[in-house]
Amino acid sequence: MAEPEIAQKRPFVQQVEPGTYWWCACGKSSGQPFCDGSHKGTGIAPVKVVVEEASRVAFCGCKHSGNGAHCDGSHSSL
Repeated sequence: MAEPEIAQKRPFVQQVEPGTYWWCACGKSSGQPFCDGSHKGTGIAPVKVVVEEASRVAFCGCKHSGNGAHCDGSHSSL
């Protein structure tokens, strides 16, 4: 599998409403932290995130989180 690009070395903290979101896992999307289709040909697929209630979410910006789309602090060691 290809290595993702680091979009930024901090999380994308956003207020989100209930619904389905597609988190960019490749780092190429111009609409970070969400997928815009730029992953095509990279071998990296976006990750489906289902939000049940309105909340503030820290989406991983470095694309190296061990917690999927959610920031786990991995950016501090890159």
